Amino acid sequence: MTIQWFPGHMAKAKREVEEQLSLVDLVIELVDARAPYSSQNPMMQDVTSDKQKLIILMKRDMAEERVTQQWLDYFREQGKYALAVDVNQKDDIKQIVKQTKQISEHINERRKEKGINPRSLRAMIIGIPNVGKSTLINRLASKKQAQTGDKPGVTKKQQWIKIQGEFELLDTPGILWPKFEEEEVGYRLAAIGTIKDQILHLDDIAIYILNTMKQYYPDALVKRYSTLNLESDDVVEWFDAIGKQRGCLMSGGVIDYDQVADVIIRDLRQGHLGRVTFDQM
Repeated sequence: MTIQWFPGHMAKAKREVEEQLSLVDLVIELVDARAPYSSQNPMMQDVTSDKQKLIILMKRDMAEERVTQQWLDYFREQGKYALAVDVNQKDDIKQIVKQTKQISEHINERRKEKGINPRSLRAMIIGIPNVGKSTLINRLASKKQAQTGDKPGVTKKQQWIKIQGEFELLDTPGILWPKFEEEEVGYRLAAIGTIKDQILHLDDIAIYILNTMKQYYPDALVKRYSTLNLESDDVVEWFDAIGKQRGCLMSGGVIDYDQVADVIIRDLRQGHLGRVTFDQM
């Protein structure tokens, strides 16, 4: 499967990021803690490879803590700073500001060594659509600076934002790469709501979620859908069981499979299936 997804505004945003990179000292890249690998844009990795980077794993409250720590260790071993956050926790927001301040001090120390005057840190924030970038910026700025929404592609332009008098932040639109070569990546991003639901069939996304849950989180799956028989590999049987339990029925008692798929996807995204990480180490 190759998913083609590259709207014109994303191509423009990529060019603008490239043009503005020379102005910033730090790139803050947001990834989804449920898919830290799959939600990294490989195209932007190439573009930003020469910059100091802070990786922020968003929505840590929805991901498995053990695996999240493994990913934090992985990014740090690559020489990057890394944090996992829940934007609704004030202490997590403080940690970002504290970490950024420490990075700024290190950069200014190097400036002094070169005879350059210290200055406030300038950072660029990047990430794929619907990773929570605008919400995080508003938390950091302690007021509404960026438009937010639960659909991919809300931010459409770049803007500079002053963060608590500590540093300046350049907001950028969420950018996806032209196509997903790996089938798993496409399904993971679809499951967590990064790409629009119209791109892939909902039943395929739901089946992927169930298979992943069966492999890594079977207890959580049965806890939510108590009538599910995981000894069977028949996805139709799974859909029938969930449909009957959740009342996804059409006239005559026929299972509405589209509604079942919608229930499964919604349960995942709303956290009803527990903490789930798709990118396992």
